[in-house]
Amino acid sequence: MDQSKALQRLLDERDIAVLLATLARILDSREWARVPEVVAAEVSFDYTDSGTDVHGREALLANFRQFLDVCGPSQHLLGSIIIEVDGDHALSRSYVQARHRSKDPADPRLFDSNGEYIDRWERRAEGWRMVHRRAIWASQSGDPSVIGFGG
Repeated sequence: MDQSKALQRLLDERDIAVLLATLARILDSREWARVPEVVAAEVSFDYTDSGTDVHGREALLANFRQFLDVCGPSQHLLGSIIIEVDGDHALSRSYVQARHRSKDPADPRLFDSNGEYIDRWERRAEGWRMVHRRAIWASQSGDPSVIGFGG
């Protein structure tokens, strides 16, 4: 690979890593209007690891809001990130640890999710955009009513 292609690959990997972090911060700050900065309008996603994709940025936003608008502070930490770029397409894999607290600051309840995000990306005129996300949950602990389950 020549130097210019190697440099472009590094820049692309960096851009995607920044977008991954940006989306995590959008979720935690509930800045829903910023989701289009990262996610394509026609995104498909599977947060249940069921093999059944849901389609559309509005559906993804509704999924985010269903769980995050009912809880208090959250923190989505990403690590062990691997990004493979192939021209105008890329695949990222990142471990995620997501902590969710109760809305009531005096309530000590937490709900933690740990797993992996597998994301597909496409380069667009406006930059890289996520076109598919699959979440694979390895473990969940705490009180799921914090995010609206069973409460």
